[in-house]
Amino acid sequence: MTGLSSEDISHQRDAQLQFKREAAQAAVKYIEDGMAVGLGSGTTASVMIDALAVRVKNENLRIRAIPTSEASGEQARRLGITLSDFVQDPILDIAIDGADEVHRETLTLIKGRGGALLREKIVASAARKFIVIVDDRKIVDSLGSRMPLPIEVIPWGWERIQTLLISKIGARTAHPRTEKDGRIYQTDNHNFILDCVFDPITDAASLARDIAAITGVVDHGLFIDMASEVLVAGQNGVASLRR
Repeated sequence: MTGLSSEDISHQRDAQLQFKREAAQAAVKYIEDGMAVGLGSGTTASVMIDALAVRVKNENLRIRAIPTSEASGEQARRLGITLSDFVQDPILDIAIDGADEVHRETLTLIKGRGGALLREKIVASAARKFIVIVDDRKIVDSLGSRMPLPIEVIPWGWERIQTLLISKIGARTAHPRTEKDGRIYQTDNHNFILDCVFDPITDAASLARDIAAITGVVDHGLFIDMASEVLVAGQNGVASLRR
């Protein structure tokens, strides 16, 4: 946003928020009475949960939801959405979440900037249909071109994992995510996240295998062959991308 006035920046943010609302409204139309639903995390998912809560209230929609973060769970509970778990609902009818990057051709995703990638991947993998909602800035031709790849690791020995990600896997940098006060950020599962910058990712499947093979890695933010559909909101409305 370099060179833009504060007013221009404000207009861009307002437009992006409107795009998120439009994508969220399109996504929650997929949810039907009686469904078990996975709720994503992050700013876009928060807008989606708000939209879903309106349907629950206005249409007396009876659903059960499994959230991917403590924050999403608290929001859903406060808005009157009934929460569930994998004992009651081992298979979800649908999950809806945002993404940090979406590869235009393969619909491979990078997720995890919100710090919930592990729970997000568990929920997405449990769903019969996984709907991703983004604004058009998130669509890329090369993964890793705009965002680092988050990798969730156990706290003990994270420094060795960091070294291996650079020396063995080829990350240019692998910085531990930190809070504003400088403390290392911890996920809801009390793990650390290393935000890794790679050269544009050309073989996501191979990179995912190499990362997962490092002892101490819990999971990574590459979501491969998981998205059923991506709803992309922009100036011309909401478009649908499918594999």
